[in-house]
Amino acid sequence: MVALIVGLLLIAFTVIAALPSVLGWGPEILLFLKGFLPFFTAFVGLIALFIGVADIKDKNEAKKEEAASKMQESQAE
Repeated sequence: MVALIVGLLLIAFTVIAALPSVLGWGPEILLFLKGFLPFFTAFVGLIALFIGVADIKDKNEAKKEEAASKMQESQAE
């Protein structure tokens, strides 16, 4: 419950700080986002790449296990 309240307060502060008439941090926020965006997209792309490689490995492992299972079933008959 405390985390929910803190989260809502932080989101409210962020919205208020971005308003031009309150703190006037709008241009600084945009400057930060412009500088941070390339690093963020590279990081997300790297994570997506790792997830894709892990998914391919999992599929290959599942195929090997299925082939081994079929082999055991055919030997048992």
